[in-house]
Amino acid sequence: MFDNFDFSDFWDDDEYAKKNYVDAPPSDELIAEIEEELGYKLPQSYIWLMKQHNGGIPFKTAYPMKEPTGWADDHVCITGIMGIGRNKIYSICGALGSQFMIDEWGYPDIGVAICDCPSAGHDMIFLDYRKCGTQGEPAVVHIDQECDYEITHVADSFEEFICGLVDEEQFEDDF
Repeated sequence: MFDNFDFSDFWDDDEYAKKNYVDAPPSDELIAEIEEELGYKLPQSYIWLMKQHNGGIPFKTAYPMKEPTGWADDHVCITGIMGIGRNKIYSICGALGSQFMIDEWGYPDIGVAICDCPSAGHDMIFLDYRKCGTQGEPAVVHIDQECDYEITHVADSFEEFICGLVDEEQFEDDF
């Protein structure tokens, strides 16, 4: 898992991240409870990463896209990665977590919201279980609330998504 990927400079552990995202590593019991609550088996790569660092803000926050989205023609951006838990506001079962985004913001019930975006809720990154079922390996998608909840494929797996994140400054000319 994450072969040859260097996580030494992956997380930006500033005070905001610690307060709103970063939680203690999840226990196997908590993971099982969260999976039951959400109705989806979480990808092993996501669980592995959250056991190393449970949620947070990465330094690299852009993912190159071949297909345009409401965010940009050539990339999407994330604000942070939601951890496994309920305690932090930006955890998958937290106050602004996955179910909140589905129930309150009307996002399609296709899986689990795992990353918020700079638009403050107007687009999100989800684990998409439509093709694999609730127990399979989900793809990663971008959902744009402002474009009638348009769903755009981002990566075939969570691991591919994490390994593909790049520095947002790479796209600086777009702004």
